[in-house]
Amino acid sequence: MDSHVYGVAKMIFTIYLISVLGISAALPENSTLKTNSTQINSNSVLVALLDSHYTELAELVEKALLLQTLEDAVGKHNITIFAPRNEALERDLDPEFKRFLLEPGNLKSLQTLLMFHIIPKRIGSNEWPEKVSESNRHLTLTRDTLHLTNCKDSGKKVGLAKVIHPDAVIRPDGVIHGIERLLIPRSVQEDFNRRRSLRSISAVLPEGAPEVDPRTNRLKKPASPSPAGAPPVLPIYSAMAPGPSLAPAPAPGPGGAHRHFDGESQVKDFIQTLLHYGGYNEMADILVNLTSLATEMGRLVSEGYVITVLAPNDEAMAKLTTDQLSEPGAPERIMYYHIIPEYQTEESMYNSVRRFGKIRYDTLHLPHKVMAQEADGSVKFGEGDESAYLFDPDIYTDGRISVQGIDGVLFPAEEVPKTETTKTVQSSKIVTTKPRRGKLLEVACSMLGAFGRNSHFTTCQ
Repeated sequence: MDSHVYGVAKMIFTIYLISVLGISAALPENSTLKTNSTQINSNSVLVALLDSHYTELAELVEKALLLQTLEDAVGKHNITIFAPRNEALERDLDPEFKRFLLEPGNLKSLQTLLMFHIIPKRIGSNEWPEKVSESNRHLTLTRDTLHLTNCKDSGKKVGLAKVIHPDAVIRPDGVIHGIERLLIPRSVQEDFNRRRSLRSISAVLPEGAPEVDPRTNRLKKPASPSPAGAPPVLPIYSAMAPGPSLAPAPAPGPGGAHRHFDGESQVKDFIQTLLHYGGYNEMADILVNLTSLATEMGRLVSEGYVITVLAPNDEAMAKLTTDQLSEPGAPERIMYYHIIPEYQTEESMYNSVRRFGKIRYDTLHLPHKVMAQEADGSVKFGEGDESAYLFDPDIYTDGRISVQGIDGVLFPAEEVPKTETTKTVQSSKIVTTKPRRGKLLEVACSMLGAFGRNSHFTTCQ
Protein backbone atom coordinates (compact mmCIF):
# COMPACT_ATOMS: atom_id res chain seq x y z
CA MET A 1 0.00 0.00 0.00
CA ASP A 2 2.82 2.34 0.91
CA SER A 3 4.60 1.57 -2.32
CA HIS A 4 1.40 2.33 -4.24
CA VAL A 5 0.96 5.75 -2.57
CA TYR A 6 4.58 6.57 -3.09
CA GLY A 7 4.31 5.70 -6.78
CA VAL A 8 1.26 7.97 -7.22
CA ALA A 9 2.97 10.88 -5.45
CA LYS A 10 6.07 10.42 -7.58
CA MET A 11 4.01 10.43 -10.75
CA ILE A 12 2.17 13.66 -9.74
CA PHE A 13 5.47 15.42 -8.91
CA THR A 14 6.97 14.31 -12.26
CA ILE A 15 3.98 15.70 -14.18
CA TYR A 16 4.21 19.03 -12.25
CA LEU A 17 7.97 19.33 -12.93
CA ILE A 18 7.51 18.67 -16.64
CA SER A 19 4.77 21.30 -16.86
CA VAL A 20 6.88 23.90 -15.02
CA LEU A 21 9.88 23.27 -17.25
CA GLY A 22 7.70 23.55 -20.34
CA ILE A 23 6.19 26.85 -19.22
CA SER A 24 9.59 28.28 -18.23
CA ALA A 25 11.04 27.27 -21.59
CA ALA A 26 8.26 29.10 -23.41
CA LEU A 27 8.38 32.35 -21.34
CA PRO A 28 11.81 33.97 -21.85
CA GLU A 29 11.28 35.29 -25.41
CA ASN A 30 7.87 36.88 -24.75
CA SER A 31 8.82 38.25 -21.34
CA THR A 32 11.95 39.89 -22.75
CA LEU A 33 9.94 41.71 -25.41
CA LYS A 34 7.52 42.94 -22.79
CA THR A 35 10.19 44.25 -20.47
CA ASN A 36 12.07 45.94 -23.32
CA SER A 37 8.97 47.92 -24.29
CA THR A 38 7.71 48.99 -20.85
CA GLN A 39 10.27 48.40 -18.12
CA ILE A 40 13.08 50.91 -17.51
CA ASN A 41 16.23 50.60 -15.50
CA SER A 42 16.21 51.70 -11.88
CA ASN A 43 19.24 53.87 -12.71
CA SER A 44 17.30 55.75 -15.41
CA VAL A 45 17.08 59.51 -15.56
CA LEU A 46 13.25 59.27 -15.34
CA VAL A 47 13.47 57.44 -12.03
CA ALA A 48 15.95 60.05 -10.85
CA LEU A 49 13.53 62.81 -11.86
CA LEU A 50 10.65 61.25 -9.93
CA ASP A 51 12.88 60.80 -6.85
CA SER A 52 14.62 64.20 -7.08
CA HIS A 53 13.80 67.45 -5.28
CA TYR A 54 12.05 68.73 -8.44
CA THR A 55 8.78 67.48 -7.00
CA GLU A 56 6.52 70.02 -8.75
CA LEU A 57 7.80 69.04 -12.21
CA ALA A 58 7.53 65.33 -11.40
CA GLU A 59 3.94 65.84 -10.24
CA LEU A 60 3.04 67.65 -13.47
CA VAL A 61 4.61 64.84 -15.55
CA GLU A 62 2.40 62.30 -13.80
CA LYS A 63 -0.72 64.45 -14.20
CA ALA A 64 0.03 64.93 -17.91
CA LEU A 65 0.19 61.12 -18.42
CA LEU A 66 3.62 61.44 -20.04
CA LEU A 67 5.46 58.58 -18.32
CA GLN A 68 4.91 56.12 -21.16
CA THR A 69 5.94 58.72 -23.77
CA LEU A 70 9.12 59.55 -21.87
CA GLU A 71 9.93 55.86 -21.35
CA ASP A 72 9.72 55.36 -25.13
CA ALA A 73 11.98 58.37 -25.66
CA VAL A 74 14.56 57.07 -23.18
CA GLY A 75 14.44 53.66 -24.88
CA LYS A 76 15.39 55.23 -28.21
CA HIS A 77 18.07 57.76 -27.19
CA ASN A 78 19.47 59.77 -24.31
CA ILE A 79 17.54 62.83 -23.17
CA THR A 80 18.27 66.17 -21.51
CA ILE A 81 15.71 67.56 -19.07
CA PHE A 82 15.60 71.22 -18.03
CA ALA A 83 13.86 71.15 -14.65
CA PRO A 84 12.47 74.42 -13.19
CA ARG A 85 12.92 74.87 -9.44
CA ASN A 86 9.86 74.23 -7.28
CA GLU A 87 9.46 77.94 -6.43
CA ALA A 88 9.05 78.77 -10.12
CA LEU A 89 6.02 76.46 -10.30
CA GLU A 90 4.56 77.20 -6.87
CA ARG A 91 4.90 80.94 -6.20
CA ASP A 92 6.26 82.57 -9.37
CA LEU A 93 3.73 81.08 -11.79
CA ASP A 94 0.50 82.97 -12.46
CA PRO A 95 -2.26 81.09 -10.55
CA GLU A 96 -4.68 81.57 -13.42
CA PHE A 97 -2.17 80.12 -15.89
CA LYS A 98 -1.55 77.12 -13.59
CA ARG A 99 -5.29 76.60 -13.27
CA PHE A 100 -5.52 76.65 -17.06
CA LEU A 101 -2.84 73.96 -17.38
CA LEU A 102 -4.51 71.65 -14.86
CA GLU A 103 -7.97 71.80 -16.46
CA PRO A 104 -8.91 68.42 -18.03
CA GLY A 105 -9.67 70.02 -21.39
CA ASN A 106 -6.17 71.50 -21.61
CA LEU A 107 -4.21 68.25 -21.27
CA LYS A 108 -2.56 68.76 -24.68
CA SER A 109 -1.27 72.20 -23.65
CA LEU A 110 0.20 70.74 -20.44
CA GLN A 111 1.90 67.95 -22.39
CA THR A 112 3.31 70.44 -24.91
CA LEU A 113 4.62 72.63 -22.08
CA LEU A 114 6.41 69.75 -20.35
CA MET A 115 7.88 68.18 -23.49
CA PHE A 116 9.21 71.63 -24.42
CA HIS A 117 11.66 71.14 -21.50
CA ILE A 118 13.08 67.88 -22.90
CA ILE A 119 15.64 67.51 -25.70
CA PRO A 120 16.09 64.01 -27.21
CA LYS A 121 19.87 64.29 -26.95
CA ARG A 122 22.42 64.25 -24.17
CA ILE A 123 23.80 67.76 -23.58
CA GLY A 124 26.26 68.19 -20.75
CA SER A 125 27.23 71.46 -19.13
CA ASN A 126 30.46 71.48 -21.14
CA GLU A 127 28.56 71.53 -24.45
CA TRP A 128 27.25 75.11 -24.17
CA PRO A 129 28.80 77.58 -26.64
CA GLU A 130 31.96 79.16 -25.25
CA LYS A 131 31.65 82.53 -27.02
CA VAL A 132 29.08 85.03 -25.83
CA SER A 133 27.69 85.81 -29.29
CA GLU A 134 27.18 82.16 -30.29
CA SER A 135 23.98 80.17 -29.85
CA ASN A 136 23.25 76.45 -30.21
CA ARG A 137 19.82 75.34 -31.40
CA HIS A 138 18.26 72.03 -30.39
CA LEU A 139 14.88 70.49 -31.16
CA THR A 140 12.69 69.48 -28.24
CA LEU A 141 10.21 66.60 -28.09
CA THR A 142 7.56 69.04 -29.39
CA ARG A 143 9.72 69.77 -32.48
CA ASP A 144 10.19 73.36 -31.28
CA THR A 145 13.60 74.99 -31.03
CA LEU A 146 15.47 75.86 -27.83
CA HIS A 147 18.48 78.19 -27.88
CA LEU A 148 21.46 77.47 -25.64
CA THR A 149 23.53 80.60 -25.01
CA ASN A 150 26.36 81.68 -22.75
CA CYS A 151 25.85 85.23 -21.47
CA LYS A 152 28.64 87.31 -20.01
CA ASP A 153 26.65 88.45 -16.98
CA SER A 154 24.19 85.64 -16.26
CA GLY A 155 26.19 82.62 -17.46
CA LYS A 156 24.58 79.63 -19.16
CA LYS A 157 21.01 80.11 -20.36
CA VAL A 158 18.44 77.97 -22.13
CA GLY A 159 15.90 80.15 -23.89
CA LEU A 160 15.20 82.95 -21.41
CA ALA A 161 15.90 80.87 -18.29
CA LYS A 162 19.19 80.88 -16.42
CA VAL A 163 20.78 77.50 -15.65
CA ILE A 164 21.26 77.55 -11.86
CA HIS A 165 22.22 73.87 -11.33
CA PRO A 166 24.09 72.45 -14.35
CA ASP A 167 24.46 68.66 -14.32
CA ALA A 168 22.17 68.40 -11.28
CA VAL A 169 21.46 64.72 -12.06
CA ILE A 170 23.62 62.54 -14.34
CA ARG A 171 22.55 59.06 -15.41
CA PRO A 172 23.64 56.71 -18.22
CA ASP A 173 20.57 57.56 -20.30
CA GLY A 174 20.32 61.31 -19.68
CA VAL A 175 21.08 64.40 -17.65
CA ILE A 176 18.99 66.96 -15.71
CA HIS A 177 19.87 70.66 -15.51
CA GLY A 178 18.14 72.89 -12.96
CA ILE A 179 16.79 76.20 -14.33
CA GLU A 180 15.36 79.22 -12.52
CA ARG A 181 12.02 79.55 -14.33
CA LEU A 182 9.48 77.74 -16.47
CA LEU A 183 9.89 77.68 -20.25
CA ILE A 184 6.60 78.49 -21.96
CA PRO A 185 6.27 77.78 -25.71
CA ARG A 186 4.45 80.38 -27.76
CA SER A 187 1.69 77.95 -28.80
CA VAL A 188 0.70 77.34 -25.14
CA GLN A 189 0.79 81.07 -24.33
CA GLU A 190 -1.41 81.89 -27.33
CA ASP A 191 -3.85 79.13 -26.40
CA PHE A 192 -4.08 80.51 -22.86
CA ASN A 193 -4.70 84.08 -24.12
CA ARG A 194 -7.30 82.88 -26.62
CA ARG A 195 -9.24 80.81 -24.10
CA ARG A 196 -9.25 83.60 -21.54
CA SER A 197 -10.37 86.28 -24.01
CA LEU A 198 -13.19 84.12 -25.36
CA ARG A 199 -14.34 83.24 -21.85
CA SER A 200 -14.53 86.90 -20.80
CA ILE A 201 -16.37 88.01 -23.93
CA SER A 202 -18.89 85.19 -24.32
CA ALA A 203 -21.07 86.21 -21.36
CA VAL A 204 -21.41 89.90 -22.33
CA LEU A 205 -24.28 91.18 -24.41
CA PRO A 206 -22.82 93.29 -27.27
CA GLU A 207 -23.93 96.89 -27.64
CA GLY A 208 -23.41 99.33 -30.50
CA ALA A 209 -21.61 102.65 -30.18
CA PRO A 210 -23.62 105.91 -30.12
CA GLU A 211 -23.44 108.44 -32.92
CA VAL A 212 -21.28 111.53 -32.61
CA ASP A 213 -21.91 114.93 -34.16
CA PRO A 214 -18.69 115.73 -36.07
CA ARG A 215 -19.27 119.49 -35.74
CA THR A 216 -19.62 119.60 -31.94
CA ASN A 217 -17.91 116.31 -31.11
CA ARG A 218 -20.83 115.53 -28.78
CA LEU A 219 -22.99 112.44 -28.53
CA LYS A 220 -26.30 112.45 -30.35
CA LYS A 221 -29.36 110.46 -29.34
CA PRO A 222 -28.74 106.77 -28.66
CA ALA A 223 -27.93 105.05 -31.92
CA SER A 224 -29.68 102.01 -33.27
CA PRO A 225 -28.01 98.68 -32.44
CA SER A 226 -24.93 97.98 -34.52
CA PRO A 227 -23.14 94.67 -35.11
CA ALA A 228 -21.16 93.28 -32.21
CA GLY A 229 -17.57 94.44 -32.19
CA ALA A 230 -18.17 97.38 -34.54
CA PRO A 231 -15.40 100.02 -34.39
CA PRO A 232 -16.12 103.06 -32.19
CA VAL A 233 -17.38 106.26 -33.77
CA LEU A 234 -15.30 108.56 -31.56
CA PRO A 235 -11.63 108.92 -32.49
CA ILE A 236 -9.35 107.39 -29.89
CA TYR A 237 -7.87 110.77 -28.97
CA SER A 238 -11.27 112.06 -27.93
CA ALA A 239 -11.91 109.03 -25.73
CA MET A 240 -8.60 109.30 -23.88
CA ALA A 241 -8.28 110.79 -20.44
CA PRO A 242 -6.54 114.20 -20.20
CA GLY A 243 -2.79 113.81 -20.08
CA PRO A 244 0.45 115.31 -21.32
CA SER A 245 0.55 116.47 -24.95
CA LEU A 246 -3.08 115.56 -25.61
CA ALA A 247 -4.80 118.34 -27.51
CA PRO A 248 -8.46 117.14 -27.67
CA ALA A 249 -10.67 117.53 -24.63
CA PRO A 250 -11.86 114.31 -22.97
CA ALA A 251 -15.13 112.93 -24.23
CA PRO A 252 -17.30 110.05 -23.05
CA GLY A 253 -16.47 106.70 -24.58
CA PRO A 254 -18.85 104.97 -26.97
CA GLY A 255 -19.26 101.79 -24.93
CA GLY A 256 -21.70 103.08 -22.34
CA ALA A 257 -22.34 101.19 -19.13
CA HIS A 258 -22.37 97.75 -20.81
CA ARG A 259 -19.19 97.05 -22.73
CA HIS A 260 -18.51 94.33 -25.25
CA PHE A 261 -14.81 93.83 -24.52
CA ASP A 262 -13.17 93.18 -21.15
CA GLY A 263 -10.22 95.52 -21.63
CA GLU A 264 -8.91 95.21 -18.09
CA SER A 265 -8.49 91.44 -18.39
CA GLN A 266 -6.88 91.76 -21.81
CA VAL A 267 -4.39 94.37 -20.57
CA LYS A 268 -3.63 92.16 -17.58
CA ASP A 269 -3.06 89.27 -19.98
CA PHE A 270 -0.56 91.16 -22.08
CA ILE A 271 1.33 92.48 -19.04
CA GLN A 272 1.52 88.94 -17.62
CA THR A 273 2.75 87.81 -21.03
CA LEU A 274 5.51 90.43 -20.92
CA LEU A 275 6.60 89.14 -17.51
CA HIS A 276 6.46 85.48 -18.60
CA TYR A 277 8.26 86.26 -21.86
CA GLY A 278 11.16 87.84 -20.02
CA GLY A 279 13.22 90.92 -20.78
CA TYR A 280 10.35 93.44 -20.56
CA ASN A 281 9.97 93.95 -16.81
CA GLU A 282 10.81 97.69 -16.98
CA MET A 283 8.07 98.28 -19.55
CA ALA A 284 5.52 96.46 -17.40
CA ASP A 285 6.65 98.39 -14.31
CA ILE A 286 6.14 101.75 -16.04
CA LEU A 287 2.66 100.78 -17.29
CA VAL A 288 1.46 99.51 -13.91
CA ASN A 289 3.40 101.30 -11.17
CA LEU A 290 5.02 104.46 -12.54
CA THR A 291 1.97 105.59 -14.55
CA SER A 292 -1.73 104.78 -14.84
CA LEU A 293 -1.44 103.81 -18.51
CA ALA A 294 -2.47 100.20 -17.89
CA THR A 295 -5.83 101.35 -16.51
CA GLU A 296 -6.33 103.80 -19.37
CA MET A 297 -5.45 101.19 -22.00
CA GLY A 298 -7.92 98.77 -20.42
CA ARG A 299 -10.68 101.40 -20.61
CA LEU A 300 -9.91 102.14 -24.27
CA VAL A 301 -9.97 98.45 -25.22
CA SER A 302 -13.24 98.00 -23.30
CA GLU A 303 -14.77 100.76 -25.42
CA GLY A 304 -13.85 99.01 -28.65
CA TYR A 305 -10.52 100.57 -29.61
CA VAL A 306 -7.51 98.59 -30.82
CA ILE A 307 -3.88 99.41 -30.07
CA THR A 308 -0.39 98.23 -30.99
CA VAL A 309 2.32 98.62 -28.34
CA LEU A 310 5.98 98.92 -29.37
CA ALA A 311 7.62 97.61 -26.20
CA PRO A 312 11.32 98.46 -25.61
CA ASN A 313 13.21 95.67 -23.86
CA ASP A 314 15.01 96.05 -20.54
CA GLU A 315 18.39 96.75 -22.15
CA ALA A 316 16.93 99.68 -24.07
CA MET A 317 15.07 101.05 -21.03
CA ALA A 318 18.26 100.89 -18.96
CA LYS A 319 19.84 103.46 -21.30
CA LEU A 320 17.31 106.14 -20.32
CA THR A 321 18.86 108.85 -18.19
CA THR A 322 17.43 110.39 -15.04
CA ASP A 323 16.88 113.71 -16.83
CA GLN A 324 14.71 112.01 -19.46
CA LEU A 325 12.40 110.54 -16.81
CA SER A 326 12.43 113.25 -14.13
CA GLU A 327 10.39 115.87 -16.00
CA PRO A 328 6.66 115.92 -15.14
CA GLY A 329 4.75 113.74 -17.60
CA ALA A 330 7.94 112.42 -19.27
CA PRO A 331 7.17 108.67 -18.74
CA GLU A 332 3.65 109.16 -20.15
CA ARG A 333 4.95 111.03 -23.20
CA ILE A 334 7.53 108.32 -23.90
CA MET A 335 4.93 105.55 -23.60
CA TYR A 336 2.33 107.42 -25.67
CA TYR A 337 4.86 107.63 -28.51
CA HIS A 338 5.16 103.82 -28.41
CA ILE A 339 1.39 103.18 -28.73
CA ILE A 340 -0.16 103.07 -32.21
CA PRO A 341 -3.99 103.35 -32.40
CA GLU A 342 -4.16 100.51 -34.95
CA TYR A 343 -3.95 96.72 -34.77
CA GLN A 344 -0.72 95.72 -36.47
CA THR A 345 1.20 92.45 -36.41
CA GLU A 346 4.75 91.74 -37.47
CA GLU A 347 3.48 90.33 -40.78
CA SER A 348 1.22 93.29 -41.59
CA MET A 349 3.89 95.89 -40.78
CA TYR A 350 6.58 94.05 -42.74
CA ASN A 351 4.32 93.68 -45.77
CA SER A 352 3.50 97.40 -45.63
CA VAL A 353 7.11 98.56 -45.52
CA ARG A 354 8.05 96.07 -48.23
CA ARG A 355 5.33 97.43 -50.49
CA PHE A 356 5.34 101.16 -49.74
CA GLY A 357 8.87 101.77 -48.42
CA LYS A 358 8.43 104.20 -45.53
CA ILE A 359 5.24 104.20 -43.47
CA ARG A 360 4.28 106.79 -40.85
CA TYR A 361 2.01 105.48 -38.10
CA ASP A 362 -0.05 107.74 -35.85
CA THR A 363 0.77 107.58 -32.15
CA LEU A 364 -1.04 108.66 -29.00
CA HIS A 365 1.62 111.37 -28.55
CA LEU A 366 0.03 114.07 -30.66
CA PRO A 367 0.95 115.27 -33.24
CA HIS A 368 3.99 113.07 -33.64
CA LYS A 369 4.12 110.01 -35.86
CA VAL A 370 6.57 107.12 -35.83
CA MET A 371 8.19 106.12 -39.09
CA ALA A 372 8.71 102.49 -40.11
CA GLN A 373 10.82 101.12 -42.94
CA GLU A 374 12.42 97.86 -44.00
CA ALA A 375 15.98 97.23 -42.85
CA ASP A 376 18.00 94.01 -42.78
CA GLY A 377 14.95 91.83 -43.38
CA SER A 378 13.05 93.34 -40.45
CA VAL A 379 11.09 96.49 -39.58
CA LYS A 380 13.01 99.52 -38.37
CA PHE A 381 11.27 102.30 -36.44
CA GLY A 382 12.51 105.89 -36.20
CA GLU A 383 15.39 107.61 -37.95
CA GLY A 384 19.05 108.19 -37.22
CA ASP A 385 20.42 107.37 -33.79
CA GLU A 386 16.95 107.23 -32.21
CA SER A 387 15.92 104.12 -34.16
CA ALA A 388 14.93 100.63 -33.07
CA TYR A 389 14.45 97.29 -34.77
CA LEU A 390 11.56 94.85 -34.37
CA PHE A 391 13.33 92.42 -32.04
CA ASP A 392 10.64 90.11 -30.60
CA PRO A 393 7.65 89.94 -32.99
CA ASP A 394 4.10 89.17 -31.85
CA ILE A 395 4.78 88.81 -28.12
CA TYR A 396 1.03 89.18 -27.55
CA THR A 397 -1.76 89.24 -30.13
CA ASP A 398 -5.42 88.77 -29.23
CA GLY A 399 -7.20 90.75 -31.95
CA ARG A 400 -7.50 93.92 -29.82
CA ILE A 401 -3.99 94.42 -28.40
CA SER A 402 -0.77 93.69 -30.27
CA VAL A 403 2.61 93.87 -28.52
CA GLN A 404 5.80 94.01 -30.60
CA GLY A 405 9.20 93.96 -28.86
CA ILE A 406 11.82 96.48 -30.05
CA ASP A 407 15.46 96.94 -29.06
CA GLY A 408 15.44 100.70 -28.48
CA VAL A 409 13.46 103.58 -27.00
CA LEU A 410 11.91 105.88 -29.62
CA PHE A 411 11.77 109.66 -29.34
CA PRO A 412 9.92 112.02 -31.72
CA ALA A 413 12.06 114.23 -33.93
CA GLU A 414 12.23 117.75 -32.53
CA GLU A 415 10.76 120.43 -34.76
CA VAL A 416 13.34 123.01 -35.81
CA PRO A 417 11.81 126.52 -36.17
CA LYS A 418 12.38 128.21 -39.52
CA THR A 419 14.44 131.43 -39.44
CA GLU A 420 14.07 134.26 -41.93
CA THR A 421 17.19 136.25 -41.05
CA THR A 422 18.81 135.51 -44.40
CA LYS A 423 15.87 136.86 -46.33
CA THR A 424 15.81 140.13 -44.37
CA VAL A 425 19.50 140.71 -44.89
CA GLN A 426 19.17 140.11 -48.61
CA SER A 427 16.15 142.38 -48.87
CA SER A 428 17.94 145.17 -47.00
CA LYS A 429 20.89 144.88 -49.34
CA ILE A 430 18.59 145.19 -52.33
CA VAL A 431 17.00 148.35 -50.92
CA THR A 432 20.23 150.12 -49.99
CA THR A 433 22.21 149.31 -53.12
CA LYS A 434 22.18 152.17 -55.69
CA PRO A 435 21.41 151.37 -59.30
CA ARG A 436 24.44 151.20 -61.51
CA ARG A 437 24.73 153.96 -64.14
CA GLY A 438 26.04 153.51 -67.66
CA LYS A 439 29.23 155.10 -68.96
CA LEU A 440 27.39 157.50 -71.30
CA LEU A 441 25.31 158.81 -68.36
CA GLU A 442 28.45 159.30 -66.27
CA VAL A 443 30.10 161.34 -69.05
CA ALA A 444 26.99 163.52 -69.38
CA CYS A 445 26.84 164.10 -65.61
CA SER A 446 30.50 165.09 -65.51
CA MET A 447 29.98 167.65 -68.35
CA LEU A 448 26.94 169.09 -66.54
CA GLY A 449 28.99 169.23 -63.35
CA ALA A 450 31.54 171.42 -65.08
CA PHE A 451 28.80 173.99 -65.71
CA GLY A 452 27.23 173.51 -62.27
CA ARG A 453 24.02 172.01 -63.67
CA ASN A 454 24.24 168.43 -62.40
CA SER A 455 22.17 169.18 -59.30
CA HIS A 456 19.08 169.70 -61.42
CA PHE A 457 19.03 166.03 -62.49
CA THR A 458 18.20 163.31 -59.98
CA THR A 459 20.11 160.68 -61.89
CA CYS A 460 23.35 162.64 -61.51
CA GLN A 461 23.01 163.03 -57.71
